[in-house]
Amino acid sequence: MSETKETILAVARSRAQAHGYLGLNFRDLAKDVGIKGASIHYYFPTKADLGAALAKRYREDSVAGLEKLWADTQDPVACLKAYPGVFRKALADGNRMCLCGHMAAEYDDLPDAVKVEVKGFADDHVKWLTKVLIAGEPGVNKAAARQRARAIYAAVSGAQLLARSRADLKVYDETIEACRNVGLFATSCPKE
Repeated sequence: MSETKETILAVARSRAQAHGYLGLNFRDLAKDVGIKGASIHYYFPTKADLGAALAKRYREDSVAGLEKLWADTQDPVACLKAYPGVFRKALADGNRMCLCGHMAAEYDDLPDAVKVEVKGFADDHVKWLTKVLIAGEPGVNKAAARQRARAIYAAVSGAQLLARSRADLKVYDETIEACRNVGLFATSCPKE
């Protein structure tokens, strides 16, 4: 991939994490990248193409990060403990949101190709969390593990929204700690 295309994606990611899909503007992106607006169209003919490529890259990077976390530890408890840090990084970087989480809030206004990636991002996280929960308790009820995985994903995403609305990382940390205190991040699920 060309260096210019990579730069466009990097700048677009930062913008989308701050302003969502609706905040992506070719004129502003071109200015930030230091190229002419028409040049962006060379790499991404439409905003939908850019949004889909951006969400796909973000999704792929996220899955790779989750799989690396699992490969490095193979410890379900350690993985569940580390998971909120995946979302915390965006907040710590200029009070930004998870890109796909931000886009999910704009779902009705997204092109279909972007919707596919946004839904896929959430599905990937729930699938990974389900795998971790099942590894933590062999014989666990798979449906219950999937429900708990959805609850974890929703709690972490919600904690990020709450903290962003206050521009306060401490709110995120306190909310995640409250989730831990009620046992949300435990591996226990009903057995089959």
